[in-house]
Amino acid sequence: MTTSTGSLPTLASWRIAVFAIFAINGLAMATWFARTPAVRDALDVRTDEFGVLIMGMAAGSIAGLLASSHVIARIGSRTTILIALLSSLGALALMGLGAATLQSFAVTFVGLMVFGAASGLTDVAMNVEGAAVEQAQGRSIMPWFHASWSLGTITGAGIAAGVSALGLGVDVHTVLMAVLLGAGALVVVRFLPKHRALPGLDDDGDGPAHTTFRERMAIWREPRTLVIGLIVLGMAFAEGSANDWLALAMVDDRGVDEATGALYFTLFATAMTVGRIGGVWVLDRFGRVPVLRASALLAIAGLALLIVVDSPVAAAIGIVAWGLGASLGFPVGMSAAADDPAKAAARVSAVATVGYFAFLVGPPLIGFLGEAVGLLSAFWIVLVLIALAFVATPAARESGSAARGSAADTPAPAPDTAAPAEAAAPAPDARP
Repeated sequence: MTTSTGSLPTLASWRIAVFAIFAINGLAMATWFARTPAVRDALDVRTDEFGVLIMGMAAGSIAGLLASSHVIARIGSRTTILIALLSSLGALALMGLGAATLQSFAVTFVGLMVFGAASGLTDVAMNVEGAAVEQAQGRSIMPWFHASWSLGTITGAGIAAGVSALGLGVDVHTVLMAVLLGAGALVVVRFLPKHRALPGLDDDGDGPAHTTFRERMAIWREPRTLVIGLIVLGMAFAEGSANDWLALAMVDDRGVDEATGALYFTLFATAMTVGRIGGVWVLDRFGRVPVLRASALLAIAGLALLIVVDSPVAAAIGIVAWGLGASLGFPVGMSAAADDPAKAAARVSAVATVGYFAFLVGPPLIGFLGEAVGLLSAFWIVLVLIALAFVATPAARESGSAARGSAADTPAPAPDTAAPAEAAAPAPDARP
């Protein structure tokens, strides 16, 4: 069969496109996170008022996540990514213009709500595409996609630091990023399959894989899906807590300066990225359950060392172990949710919703506890949730097509050879 980008991308181009989409999404998110001080100053609001803006974004994110499976079922993951990603970039620009040009709280709030909703849709749809690529090539690759997102956030933060140092306003910055990333999105989306990525993985509304609203909501009653969600909850809580509070915890509870606190967070982010890059080979060799168990134990040991031992060396070792241990929970959970192509989009949506709930609710909870007992002591609750994820790890065991194609059975052919690219991915083009 001869492939073309007009009908069906090769597996290699499809994979590269998904990498790029994860990176673009990470760049957009980092642009907002890194310019929050500029937004607050431009609007001249109190901390509690700025919290209202963040809650608006959180509410939008939850709405987007909850709607994601239904949207993907109607229009497919490719179209969802295109519309949602461009919408999020437009909302990013609106947020910057609302804050710095119009100095309007209401416009900024609307921009952030739309940004949150569109980002939530993008998150699920790109994970659906990532799961499809993973199944097509017959090996673990989801951690690499999430590593691409992490590299996007690091790059976005670096760009933001540079333009801030140059005195570029948040309005000009967000508009330029929206235009550049939007142009990139229009290019890379062309290399995604036009129809469903794999039969039954998502539905464009005209095929036999169409599912009803009731069937998609029934996913929330599936024990395996909920337990996978518990794994993602614990690991996402571990990641989100470090993102928001690690640097401040080291400053407040260990007495380091702000630069050193930032260095400790950089160490965590680097460990997360390294863990996701290297995790692909580890997963292929040992399988999900042993790797997730070892990851949870590593995160628990590292976090306990950080909390208990007051030493710079112990802190560095503990933070590296925490980052490495937490790195694979979210991407592996996405892979496990998509094992069975039937209703995969709904399952990925449900698990992603649980994970992002942890990202959204976790930081305020840690802040509340930290006010009472100190931030490092508040991290004990993170350790407890990681322990629950450890208990839940058997739910991530390979099943369905993932089990048939796992490395534990027969070695998979190399994904970059011409034959697998042509043979593994014809399914999206198979319908008349």
